[in-house]
Amino acid sequence: MASNGAGEEKSRVAAAGGGGGYGGGGGYGYGGYEGRDERKWWPWLVPTVIVACIAVFIVEMYINNCPKHGSALGGGCVAGFLRRFSFQPLRENPLLGPSSSTLQKMGALDWNKVVHQHQGWRLISCIWLHAGLIHLVVNMLSLLFIGIRLEQQFGFVRIGAIYLISGFGGSVLSALFLRNNYISVGASGALFGLLGSMLSELIMNWTIYSNKAAAIITLLFIIAINLAIGILPHADNFAHIGGFVTGFLLGFVLLARPQFGWMERHELPQTNQPPKYKAYQYVLWVVAFALLLVGFVVSLVMLFKGKNGNDGCHWCHYLNCVPTSKWKCNT
Repeated sequence: MASNGAGEEKSRVAAAGGGGGYGGGGGYGYGGYEGRDERKWWPWLVPTVIVACIAVFIVEMYINNCPKHGSALGGGCVAGFLRRFSFQPLRENPLLGPSSSTLQKMGALDWNKVVHQHQGWRLISCIWLHAGLIHLVVNMLSLLFIGIRLEQQFGFVRIGAIYLISGFGGSVLSALFLRNNYISVGASGALFGLLGSMLSELIMNWTIYSNKAAAIITLLFIIAINLAIGILPHADNFAHIGGFVTGFLLGFVLLARPQFGWMERHELPQTNQPPKYKAYQYVLWVVAFALLLVGFVVSLVMLFKGKNGNDGCHWCHYLNCVPTSKWKCNT
């Protein structure tokens, strides 16, 4: 029986190591890893999030009603044939979206309201808001491509936790660097959390991937597009950075893969059973969890004490929005 069990284990390990390249072999691994004995989860959470974000954006535009409320900067509504769903003038919102006042009503981040008016709920509500149609389309396509693959491999619980906690982490850093009388939305922070977790999972399980370049190129491409959007009004690169760092650390905590050769104890005799995780994976788990805990505590204490990162960094606001003759950052 023991020899049969060992043979079965070897065959499973061989199958696990036989995954094809990037997205190949019928698998869904983004970096060339597809363990055929792994459980594949049916992705429902990421499609639900996509539908929810689209629905929220439709509500944003319905409430905005550009033809009725007009623009503080003057000019006609964009795509007027959409009537109340038409967009604010490009000078006010180059991302094809609603006005700042609409986003504020819907729960966008506002440093003064969070710190002095006890509206901490905005750290959560802003995760579901998009600054405009361009922002929404880029985020949803990225989430569709990255999020579904991650959910298939790791399940909705872990990916959902990374998405929400990263979104919150992005909101906290965004609020710390948000200038007074400015607003921002933080939907991209949650997406960047998934990108960060993808990177840490790749690093932690580096040896089992056959096509590392594909995963890294995918990451860099999506990050570059979103960082470019982050310099436009209302979108927020500090939310991107905060979400990415949070997701990167969460990836070490939640996305470690058992090493090859390990199986559930009830399937094989316990003799010659390797440990589930390697020693360095445990070390990374402890370090990442400690950094997450310290980072959240320190950031939240600083935020609710009224600290603002721009007081000590007079150029940092240019990472968040670059004013030009075509648009203003404080609209």
